[in-house]
Amino acid sequence: MSTGPLQFDPLALAEEAWNFQKRLVEGVRVLGQVENVDYGATAREEVWRDGKTVLYRFVGERAASGPPLLIVYALVNRPYMVDLQHDRSLVRGLLALGLDVYVIDWGYPDRSDRYLSLDDYINRFIDGAVDHLVSASGGPVNLLGVCQGGAFSLCYSALHPEKVRNLVTMVTPVDFQTPDNMLSGWVQDLDVDLFVDALGNIPADLMNASYLMLKPFRLNLQKYVGMVDILDKVEGMEDFLRMEKWIFDSPDQAGEAFREFIKQFYQGNGFVNRTASIGGQPVDLGFVDMPVLNIYAEQDHLVPPAASRALAGLVGSRDYTELSFKGGHIGIYVSSRAQREVPAAIHRWLSLRT
Repeated sequence: MSTGPLQFDPLALAEEAWNFQKRLVEGVRVLGQVENVDYGATAREEVWRDGKTVLYRFVGERAASGPPLLIVYALVNRPYMVDLQHDRSLVRGLLALGLDVYVIDWGYPDRSDRYLSLDDYINRFIDGAVDHLVSASGGPVNLLGVCQGGAFSLCYSALHPEKVRNLVTMVTPVDFQTPDNMLSGWVQDLDVDLFVDALGNIPADLMNASYLMLKPFRLNLQKYVGMVDILDKVEGMEDFLRMEKWIFDSPDQAGEAFREFIKQFYQGNGFVNRTASIGGQPVDLGFVDMPVLNIYAEQDHLVPPAASRALAGLVGSRDYTELSFKGGHIGIYVSSRAQREVPAAIHRWLSLRT
């Protein structure tokens, strides 16, 4: 029976409330069975280190072949998103196809890292890892840059093109001032010098709060309401908690590198305006002359598609491929569609250029 102008059915509401309460009660029981969730589906071994920065090689079940594939992740989150769990792992997919996969782990910066610069991250850490792989393999490497790590990989490839055989960028910002880039709009008038001089390193909690406020209802409320629907499923809750652990396991940002990245790229749009420089060396994407595969997510709210597609008009390569995938910034690593499509697309593209 419906009553009132909004047509509420009291019996249906009572039944929904009762079912909700039952799920909460069942959830208390299920949560007692949930183990302390961990991450990482794939065995890995340390092969090189410089301070807190470590280069890991992933150990697959089949023999790897071809040039090393080095994953360069962003500074703002931990790189285990590419190997989150056994059924959500870009790394496992790549290994299963026979690729030799490595990742740079930046570690957790502390006050001693306050003055690390973009030059340190690109010409010291990435270059050191690449030199190790070049020495071990006897030739240039394949780079896979993710998000901010993709921007770093573009800088590196422009400065050291002879060491990069093929470049793959995923959800990578190139034009940092597209009209739909909300994060960019927020920082255009930020006094970055005052911000960094006052704080030193940028706290992870502050960065996380900023990202969550890009979609405040979805990321601060809706997902936790939706969690009730899986409270009675141990595996579902473990998946949910593993993702939550990754979201909030964020390193602080080295102050000087943060200052340079915001000023040069978000505020200066350094790739598009050709004003970026690393360690005093101009970064011109025209020197990125190796084959390039640019992958972007169609529903990405952090790196809008137009921000990635701008790469096509800037690189010097005559072998440029662009691929779009349905999903968002995180879904491109962990969704079931991504597990089927992304590793296969990367492998197929690389196999034609090795």
